[in-house]
Amino acid sequence: MSDTEEATYESTFVPGLAPPKIPDGEKVDFDDIHRKRMEKDLTELHTLIEAHFEKRKKEEEELIVLTDRIEKRRSERAEQMKIRAERERERQAKLAVNQICFFPTIRKRKQEKRKRKLRRKQMMMQGRR
Repeated sequence: MSDTEEATYESTFVPGLAPPKIPDGEKVDFDDIHRKRMEKDLTELHTLIEAHFEKRKKEEEELIVLTDRIEKRRSERAEQMKIRAERERERQAKLAVNQICFFPTIRKRKQEKRKRKLRRKQMMMQGRR
């Protein structure tokens, strides 16, 4: 290993964990040290599991809120589309009624307009002679 690799490993060491103290002159009980380490790991694992499930519960609640919002928006949109379609049907019905009722009037107006145009042409032709 080079010096830079060793420095990298030293900088990534977590200083929060203190090594267990070994009493001077007494017998070292490795089983006790191992048991304490296992208990510590177990409590850490429990806290991680609890944090995970709390986070998951929050995410599920957010997902439920989001799906409710989406469903509400869909229903509002469907209602809007229904209203627009109804208005369009009413508009088309009015147009149809207007065309049926006023069709003779429109035809008559067009005929009168053609007659006026023809008269103007005739007047202009007579004025040139």
